[in-house]
Amino acid sequence: MEKGTTSSEGEAEAQYFCNDFHWEDLRAEVEANPSYAYHFESASSSSSSPPPESDVLAWKQFHLRHASGRFFKERRYLLKEFPELLSCPPNSKLLEVGCGNGSTALPILRANKDLTVYACDCSDETLERANEIISDASTVASFQQRFRTFCCDLSTSGFPNWLACDPCRDKFLQKQSYCLSDVREGNGLHFTNPYSSEEVECCVGGVDFVTLIFTLSAVPLERMPKSVNECFFVLKPGGMVFFRDYGLYDMTMLRFEPDKRVGFREYMRSDGTRSYFFCLDAVRNLFLGAGFTELELDYCCVKSINRQKGKCMQRVWVHGKFQKPALRNE
Repeated sequence: MEKGTTSSEGEAEAQYFCNDFHWEDLRAEVEANPSYAYHFESASSSSSSPPPESDVLAWKQFHLRHASGRFFKERRYLLKEFPELLSCPPNSKLLEVGCGNGSTALPILRANKDLTVYACDCSDETLERANEIISDASTVASFQQRFRTFCCDLSTSGFPNWLACDPCRDKFLQKQSYCLSDVREGNGLHFTNPYSSEEVECCVGGVDFVTLIFTLSAVPLERMPKSVNECFFVLKPGGMVFFRDYGLYDMTMLRFEPDKRVGFREYMRSDGTRSYFFCLDAVRNLFLGAGFTELELDYCCVKSINRQKGKCMQRVWVHGKFQKPALRNE
């Protein structure tokens, strides 16, 4: 999202988080506009989904085109949206899915020196660029030591066993291995983790957090359930998923021409990359269907001003937090 330049970064951040309009009002406005009617027509079922290789290639080329310049900006706002990333215990592990050039990982690494970030993407070239950016931004060696990348397309192959091996995944389902209490005091959450990093030798031992930041919308709709299930399996019980992605009636959805529709609320850009626009129920069904508990789920509606063109753009994102149940021994 383009932000207007201001003299105060704090003001820019405050503007970013405002709910500037009501989603229901936008919905009524869009659905009453005949020029948008094609967005709500039944999608053709005759077109088959392209093979996963074509999706990967499209995103590789996308990142190569935008490898230089400031196309991606640091997502510092995530630290306010998901304060748990700042208050977690030492040696906590975060899995960032679809890390791109590291715009999500970098502010997290800066803010929390006790957190290790495992970052995956479907493009080796993108991961190389992310490592370069993290390395260049690092003033201390711990940045690089706490940022570990690997190539993976979770929607097809799933996560590697070294992240959470099969015995550990089974253990997560059989007994309490991690408990996140429901009691919140101050800015923090209370954790108990009976498994230290030294106790798990077969793999990393699972992760405490997963971020899905503008990632799931790029996955074909039919492969989304598998992707969310994979996140569930590598999380320790009590672990959390932080979700943010494109929302229904977002400005970018309404800009798509009719020939770019490849499914219901699903579109493909001219470069072959795809985007899905979520309603709350779609997100809720995906995560609850995988076994998660819903903690937070809402639309984030922001008016963004393009000062060069003098246009006001209505942006809609879905914000969500989901937790893997903490199993307790009877």
